[in-house]
Amino acid sequence: LIAEPLSRLGGVITAIDAGDETIEAARLHADQSGLAIDYRQISAEELAASGDRFDCVLTLEVVEHVADLGGFLAASAQLVRPGGMLFAATLNRTAASYILGIVAAERILRWLPPGTHQWLKFVRPSELVAPLRRHGVVIRDISGIRYDPLARAWSLGGGLAVNYIAYGEKTES
Repeated sequence: LIAEPLSRLGGVITAIDAGDETIEAARLHADQSGLAIDYRQISAEELAASGDRFDCVLTLEVVEHVADLGGFLAASAQLVRPGGMLFAATLNRTAASYILGIVAAERILRWLPPGTHQWLKFVRPSELVAPLRRHGVVIRDISGIRYDPLARAWSLGGGLAVNYIAYGEKTES
């Protein structure tokens, strides 16, 4: 979802997903839009093992879906060049996130198919920060992400109880 806007802004983008259908749909849409995005059907762990490194790694609304959080965060950190940046956006594991992220978003509003999220896989900020720090990524900021349904707009700020985004910098190789 973020690859095309970043490409339009002039970024050189590599976008990955473990799912073949997802990558094929994204590749087709980018081709139709005239965007040169390097789409790869690969896991973060496999890409990290290949030796590729990037100035910026975005894991947006991904970490709450992975089978092995520690392995995924280690691979994500490994993909960042020293001095580079990592952004991770996810849902916090709180009562508020269950009510808004699952009950409201999936069951009432149907923004997402029911069953998209499993509350026990939501990630507390401490569960994100510590593994990244162990792999050389120092978190510099964590901000809440909130949605205003009346304005139909997302914004940063407020609490971390539901959605949040963390920004970190790679300090070592």
